[in-house]
Amino acid sequence: MDGVPRPHSRPDNERVCAGQTGEGERATRRRTAGRPYRCRKRQTPPVLGGEWKEDVDKAVEAAKAAFQRGSPWRQMDGSSRGRLLHKLADLVERDRVTLATLETMDTGKPFLQAFFIDLEGCIKTLRYYAGWADKIHGKALPVDDEFVCFTKHEPIGICGAIIPWNFPLLMLTWKVAPALCCGNTIVLKPAEQTPLTALYMGALVKEAGFPPGVVNIVPGFGPTAGAAISSHMDVDKVAFTGSTEVGKLIKEAAAKSNLKRVTLELGGKNPCIVYADADLDWAVDATQQGAFFNQGQCCTAAARIFVEECIYDEFIKRSVERAKRQVIGDPFDVKTAQGPQINQDQFDKIMELIDSGKREGAILEYGGSAIQDRGLFIQPTIFSGVGDHMRIAKEEIFGPVQCILKFRTQEEVITRANNTEYGLVAAVFTKSMDKALSTASALQSGTVWVNCYNALHVQTPFGGYKMSGNGRELGDYALAEYCEVKTVTMKLTQKSH
Repeated sequence: MDGVPRPHSRPDNERVCAGQTGEGERATRRRTAGRPYRCRKRQTPPVLGGEWKEDVDKAVEAAKAAFQRGSPWRQMDGSSRGRLLHKLADLVERDRVTLATLETMDTGKPFLQAFFIDLEGCIKTLRYYAGWADKIHGKALPVDDEFVCFTKHEPIGICGAIIPWNFPLLMLTWKVAPALCCGNTIVLKPAEQTPLTALYMGALVKEAGFPPGVVNIVPGFGPTAGAAISSHMDVDKVAFTGSTEVGKLIKEAAAKSNLKRVTLELGGKNPCIVYADADLDWAVDATQQGAFFNQGQCCTAAARIFVEECIYDEFIKRSVERAKRQVIGDPFDVKTAQGPQINQDQFDKIMELIDSGKREGAILEYGGSAIQDRGLFIQPTIFSGVGDHMRIAKEEIFGPVQCILKFRTQEEVITRANNTEYGLVAAVFTKSMDKALSTASALQSGTVWVNCYNALHVQTPFGGYKMSGNGRELGDYALAEYCEVKTVTMKLTQKSH
């Protein structure tokens, strides 16, 4: 196919192995050099010893030194930080094919998705925050005549970042870009399942010219390296994307250590509401893409599709027809829309939840099985007749499973959509502006999409209500998560008249 990028057959292993920045470099290289590339992982290896904590300590020391007053990083003004972020974006664009290849090797996601969606989002995020770096400022506050008051926005300090395995590089930039824009230093732990692109980015950070110790990449396991970052007394803030269960542990560790600030982007059981007046073909395409995108391994997955009763049967029919066209296979094949699941543990969890749907009485309309002898592939799966009490309607599946539920009235569907411990995203499909806005206002979700799905933009804040997390990423809202606000009050010797 003309114009379609081709993956690299042999990505730059030296850049990956050289990706650790800051201290602890030798220890990390020892554990990554010569490591084979893997596209389909069977399971997560066991945790090995306590040496990961030593690497975290070294990385924190490097970040602490880089943040000291008088250091090259602290003396750098906002426009200079912005130029470095633009340079890093240039390097990501230069190596876009390599990074997309590594991302596919590590995660199993289709290469074209990694290239056109994940890498595009990374570049846009870096450039967006590069533009903000010299525009962060406080304001003057009118008070009594004998005082002058103003605020300053200052970097928090050392920021820990713990990255998930489903969008490793994109989530890295969501955290690193605003943190660097505000002048912080970083200790970052990639997911143990998918460290390659983070290590490669570490090499690009060096090449871009960031001072030593500003960005420190520390591969490791969650219960050791992740826990060490969350509980470290010299880490001032931690940002995490992942499961709600782990998010609770991170928040607890942050509180028990130095009460560090925490940003959490956690799970979701996201409702999509399809009213009878919606463009039916578009709603079918958008909701199914939302359910199966990234093998269903997405916190924003369209998990519960509520369809108005009078179009319910037709919606199911068209959804099944579309699912039959889903191309599953080698993620490096440009025709592939769905690759393998991340590892055996996740594969087994998805299959167990599919089996629970069958046991609890949901109607299996399509799929529901593993694709035998091909690795960790699962058929795109559609359930109808799903009840709100069923596990597949309550638990985050993180796999290619679409649950279609029936509703009669607007009030009913809003109540049912909100009946979850999560509140990350939601979607509404209708041609009525009144119905769209009234439904969007009533839904307890951090993001509501109207007649679209997964329409994420770096300019718009992203985060959840309830147990879907704390704080916001993206947009100018993210800057507040990486700044301290200082009030300066000066007493005048003479009142103004």
